[in-house]
Amino acid sequence: EVRRLRAGAGTRGGPDAPDDRTVGLVAALAFPERVAKADGGSYLMASGTRAELAEGSPLRGAPWIAVAVADRPVGRGHARVRLAAAVDEDTARSAAASLYREGEEVHWADGDVVARRVERLGAIELAERPLPGAGPALVRAALLDGLRREGWGLLRWSPDALVLRQRLAFLRLHRGDPWPDVSDEALHARVDEWLEPELGRARRRADLGRIDAGQALARLLPWASGEAGRLDELAPERVTVPSGSRIRVDYTDPERPVLAVKLQEMFGLDTSPAVAGVPLLVHLLSPAGRPAAVTADLASFWRDGYRGVRAELRGRYPKHPWPEDPASAEPTRHTNARLRR
Repeated sequence: EVRRLRAGAGTRGGPDAPDDRTVGLVAALAFPERVAKADGGSYLMASGTRAELAEGSPLRGAPWIAVAVADRPVGRGHARVRLAAAVDEDTARSAAASLYREGEEVHWADGDVVARRVERLGAIELAERPLPGAGPALVRAALLDGLRREGWGLLRWSPDALVLRQRLAFLRLHRGDPWPDVSDEALHARVDEWLEPELGRARRRADLGRIDAGQALARLLPWASGEAGRLDELAPERVTVPSGSRIRVDYTDPERPVLAVKLQEMFGLDTSPAVAGVPLLVHLLSPAGRPAAVTADLASFWRDGYRGVRAELRGRYPKHPWPEDPASAEPTRHTNARLRR
């Protein structure tokens, strides 16, 4: 067998054959899974184990080696070569022929889908070339892997789409079924229900970036039960405050959504506004839009907290109303001058 493979590898038999080639051939035949190719500063074996030569080894620089003995010292990530011999690629291919594979590989790498035809000797990559027209199922699997690694931000999320996801997360937390779970894990589990057919048509990262996440997410709304029509009732994007303004609700924290509104616009309201039965955390703002107070209980704030805020801000914003009794005052978004007209 040694003579046959040596002849096939282009080395001459007989007494004139170099001993080191013979030793390498025997080692490769004995341990085909340990033929190894230089890869950076170490060697990758056909078995997938990465190994390093000792400092000063005469084998350093050899493109291929056959490892006869190796160990893995405690605390080191790579194996340590204790005994090996140099071989050429033809010898490695012949000795480890049973480990040779050729096939299509489609995966997510460096932020995009990579499709190629690869020749391997076990874990060692021998050659690769681009693979145009990769199978849709393989491409889809690679795109899903990319979404798991890099997140749903690969899709196109408009501000409205982001808010829709936050509103659904709020309703899921406080109302449960039939409102969908829109966590990352749940979206992956139900990807067939909301991200098709767009995902099946995508071929690369750029195609994911063209998918409207909000339009896709709307497919998870509970249309069958009829509850989908109550989305704006239960988790409205905006609520009307006493002044008549329609203020956007911030659902970033599903536990307690936030309503940021100028203090004067809430005069006369002694009950904190709520959505789906959950009181909003009201951020009361100064006339300049800066935070002045935070409360989940307006009646308590008017009674106990307002006096201190009034004393601090009345001199800074004299053109705006600061009544002594805000609970019974007229709400407004205007200055005193506008109110007197």
